[in-house]
This record gives sequence, structure tokens and C-alpha cells, in this order.
Amino acid sequence: MNTTVLVTGGGGYIGSHTCKALASKGFRPVTFDNLIYGHQEAVKWGPLVEGDILDSGSLDRVFADHAPAAVIHFAAYAYVGESVNDPAKYYRNNVSGTINLLDAMRRHKCRTVIFSSTCATYGIPATVPIPEDHPQHPINPYGYSKLFIEQILRDYDTAYGISHIALRYFNAAGADPEGETGEDHDPEPHLIPSVMFATLGKRSHVDIFGTDYPTPDGTAVRDYIHVTDLADAHVRALEYLLQNGKSERINLGTGKGLSVREIIDTVERVTGLAVPFRESDRRAGDPPELVAQPEKAMQLLGWKPQYSDADTIVRTAWQWHTKHVNDNPNTSRL
Repeated sequence: MNTTVLVTGGGGYIGSHTCKALASKGFRPVTFDNLIYGHQEAVKWGPLVEGDILDSGSLDRVFADHAPAAVIHFAAYAYVGESVNDPAKYYRNNVSGTINLLDAMRRHKCRTVIFSSTCATYGIPATVPIPEDHPQHPINPYGYSKLFIEQILRDYDTAYGISHIALRYFNAAGADPEGETGEDHDPEPHLIPSVMFATLGKRSHVDIFGTDYPTPDGTAVRDYIHVTDLADAHVRALEYLLQNGKSERINLGTGKGLSVREIIDTVERVTGLAVPFRESDRRAGDPPELVAQPEKAMQLLGWKPQYSDADTIVRTAWQWHTKHVNDNPNTSRL
């Protein structure tokens, strides 16, 4: 059996955790990353090939050299605000780059791909928790780029026999429990690392955007899923397709939401430190609540989150960030 899996964006946050999960299950992950946002030091469980999904020649070389049995596709730009200010960047990289990748798969007779999609394809939810058949009406170019790719995958499946699973993440969080990899974005858009930065004195405070939402404590509620659980779901999705499963769209979340205040309270309890915060106005387009209906992943893939309780998410993230600060005491980013 060919155990080689091409992981585009394997030097990134979720990609590096997934490479570790693949290796633990006997796969050979080959990371393909341009290292703009990915990190060379995060590639520990297989070879690194530097390249860009917009470059068909580099894609052909990595397929010819490594002959992967499947692809797990993370390579994408993922900053919502930036996508609004520069949509061309997102449609060119995310959409055109994915078409390049799929066409390389066709040329090299690779017929299996796991795609990193997002709950941002749903837009403002009409119902919560959100099922997979919820209407998809994104509210920003990032979400649209992922939705377009989902449609392209359907068409490539019908026309060319490339099977796929699109995994729609909710809020990825936490870090490898063994401390081997973690979250390292620049800039950092996510709540939990931002709270860590404020607690560690790397930021003056963290902003709470909106305190008047129709939620129990007035702050926005999100479904946080530990990155190790996400990685496990990718491996399970890959195994499902390699065993002749059919193409699917699947939510990845816990089905339970945590508010911004609950995250801050958890950080204070786990670390024993006060979190400096500032209450601010709502951000335009932020839904009050985003929570997954996760039963499909559990039933189809036999997947169940193991690390996604609030304390474990915060504890593993804290261990990662404090180590990173100690290793890089002069750094301005984590």
C-alpha cells in the first residue's frame, strides 16, 4: 500500500498537527509549503518540499518525485479582514491555486483529496447548531473562496473521479499536548492566542468585541475544537476515502459553544493570572453564535473529540505559548 500523503500547507498550524497524526498512523506525510505563513521548524514528520500551489511546475515535480496516494489540502490565505481589503489575493491563491493542485492530481492520477474548508461558508446562521445542509451564504471573500472550492471539488468528482471530503472547521484552538507544535500566526487573528499574549504582557489587553449579544453573558459564542482532534478527523477522513467512501461535506466542531468571557475566565483559572481586557463595540458581520452540529463526523468517521474541553484547550495552548516565549524572549510575536 502506498502510504505517502502530500500535505499542502503542512508547515502551518493545523497542517503540522495533521502531519504528526498521519505519521502516528503509518502514513508518510510530504509537506508542500511556500513558507510564507508556514514554518520550516514545524515540519518534523516527513520531508519538506518548498513550493507554491500557483506554480504548476513545482506541483508536477513533487507529484513525480513522491507519487502520493492522496492529498490533504491546507494551503490557503485565511485572514477574513484581509480578504475584504484584497479579494484578488484570496481568489487567486485559494481558488486558482486549488485548481492548479487538482489539475496536477489529474495529470499524476491521484484521485483522493481532503480539503480544509470552513464554517465561514455558512455566513450568518439561520439556525444553531448548524447542520451540513444549512444554506451557504458567505459574508466575505475568504468564505466565498472556500465555497467556490467546494463546488469545484464536486465538479471534479463528477467529471474526473477525484473523490474528496470537505471538512468545515469551526474554531481551531489549543496545541499539541506533547508540545511539539502549536499556533504561530503573524498577525494573530484568533481569540485564545490573543488572550495568551495579553496575559504574558505581549499585548496591553485583549478586546472583547461586543457585550450586548443575545447570549447568556452578552459576548459572542463560538465552537472551539482542539487542533489535535481536527488532525485526527483528517486522518479518519483520509482512511474513509481510501476505503472507497464517497465524497462528503462534514462539519468539525463539538456541538457546544463557549463565550468570549468564558474563554477569559478559563485562562485566568488555568494560569492563575489576570487577563487585561477592554470592552469594545461589535465588529461588523460577527454572528452572535456559531456552533456546529457534529453528528455526521461522529457517525461517518467514528470520530469523537478527545481534547476539546475548555481546560485542555487552554492548558495546551498556554504550555506552547509560554515555552515559545522562553525560547524566544525578545520576540514580538508568538
